[in-house]
Amino acid sequence: MRWCVVFFAHGPCLQALVVWCENLLPNHVSGQKQSSMATSNKVELAEALALGPAWRHFSYVMLYAPTPRALFGGRIPLRYAVLMHMRFDGRLGFPGGFVNDQCPSLEDGLNQELLNKLGEGVSTFSVVHTDYRNSFTDAKSKVVVHFYVKCLTLEQLQAVEARAPLAKDYGLEVGPAWYLLPLPSRVFGLVRVPLYTLHDGVGGLPAFLENSFIGTTREQLLDALQDLEILDPQTVSVLKKRIAQHKQLLGLIGT
Repeated sequence: MRWCVVFFAHGPCLQALVVWCENLLPNHVSGQKQSSMATSNKVELAEALALGPAWRHFSYVMLYAPTPRALFGGRIPLRYAVLMHMRFDGRLGFPGGFVNDQCPSLEDGLNQELLNKLGEGVSTFSVVHTDYRNSFTDAKSKVVVHFYVKCLTLEQLQAVEARAPLAKDYGLEVGPAWYLLPLPSRVFGLVRVPLYTLHDGVGGLPAFLENSFIGTTREQLLDALQDLEILDPQTVSVLKKRIAQHKQLLGLIGT
């Protein structure tokens, strides 16, 4: 028997509805759904680089810059501008690409991909080894992804946004999709991450995080924002709990 539960909820009602759905659906249904979810494994950089020739390396970067601007006449300070992009499949990710085997380093390959995808706006900076944060592997697709974080000036970030539509491969290049590799994917455009939460407790970053993200990028985004002290640990913990509830809710609806 298949179950279908359809409703719309946000804020404090979300947790109660998740519990209600868990009681409504048979235990084996939600368990089966959870066990089918794909996972990625975090690895040290040296271990990732030692993987054999059957593996492909994909590097991407979170570009961010401090900004003095604010919304609604100064009532909501933006503090930082953080860039992600919308992919062809409706998922959010970070700009980057597969590293050419001929590149001497992951960073060289990433900088070349950024130039191809984002254009001359990236010519004022380079991603370097000290910008590296972590790596994840996916055994099924034989892909290892490497995550970097780069702080720019606001002028540099705005130049990236302005010149990206003129880039050679803008809208034509690839992004990692565990279920589609090695088919090409397309980037639809850059977006800024809203780092604030509106008074309703949903608008802003909480609502943004309910979008679909590719791979581990949502978790990497939150961890980076915490490590950079852009968000405090308590806020990140609340957001992660909300994400887990949202995923569980979607899983129950889809059974």
